[in-house]
Amino acid sequence: MIIVTRDVHIVTGAFGYSGKYITKQLLDLGHQVRTLTNSISRSNFFGGKVQVYPFSFDEEDKLIESMQGAAVLYNTYWVRFNHTDFKHAAAVNNTLKLFQAAHKAKIKRIVHISITNPAEDSHLEYFRGKARLERALKESGISYAILRPAVLFGEEDILINNIAWMLRKFPVFGVFGDGDYRLQPIYVDDLARLAVEQGTERENRIIDAIGPETFTYRELVQKIGSIIGKPRPIVSVPDSIGYMVGWFIGKIVGDVVITREEIKGLKADLLYTDSPPAGKTKLTEWAALNSSSLGVKYASELARRRNRNESYEKL
Repeated sequence: MIIVTRDVHIVTGAFGYSGKYITKQLLDLGHQVRTLTNSISRSNFFGGKVQVYPFSFDEEDKLIESMQGAAVLYNTYWVRFNHTDFKHAAAVNNTLKLFQAAHKAKIKRIVHISITNPAEDSHLEYFRGKARLERALKESGISYAILRPAVLFGEEDILINNIAWMLRKFPVFGVFGDGDYRLQPIYVDDLARLAVEQGTERENRIIDAIGPETFTYRELVQKIGSIIGKPRPIVSVPDSIGYMVGWFIGKIVGDVVITREEIKGLKADLLYTDSPPAGKTKLTEWAALNSSSLGVKYASELARRRNRNESYEKL
């Protein structure tokens, strides 16, 4: 039986990456926290402080019940790429069910994690799906805040960590084309702070959740290489060659390193906006503090999804 109180907050994926940081900040503020997750057995440092419920996307009554009595839903649920075990289309359909159940459970506010530059007419399914969900949330009648991060960094990071890993492992680093497409990474704890702040509001908002530094992809690689003491020659390669190298490395490490859609998204400058920064933590300063551990181990997306018992490994 769920105790009905109005200081209950629900975080999807509280034992994952961004969800963990949102959960920690909510607990520090004295809120009760529930999580909806596919990893109900995953070890976590919250112990019994977080009530755990499985995603019941195909059982609406259970999904509604798991959210009853809560005030705010923080949605981090998504998939990075299409795979035999998970699909963008399924993630969109499941999130639509989540929003519908939230409405029926009388959730007062949804803080939704999206992506920079979503568009329903995008040729990229990732950005198209995110835009579809934004529209559904706007039409739901629930007060909302939509946060649009470009790239996250932090102790359980994948992208920044694996760039550093490749710089440690290989004598050169290849970038797709000229490498002049831009990124604006935000520290995961800054994103969590922004999410929790927006959970207290009622005005509908869309915020580009970007960090204080903007890099071209080439500059980002150069900065990371310099910080970890592994500066490498950076060479421009055709997209097809870069993808094949990534595919080959992925076979070795048992993961998906890069997808064709991710290459297209990068080169289309979709991880850049001209908005003011929402985060304060600089990637360069954070990387310098973590230079001895950054990229020492490869961070696997598929390993995290297949192993539902162990917590995400830190740097």
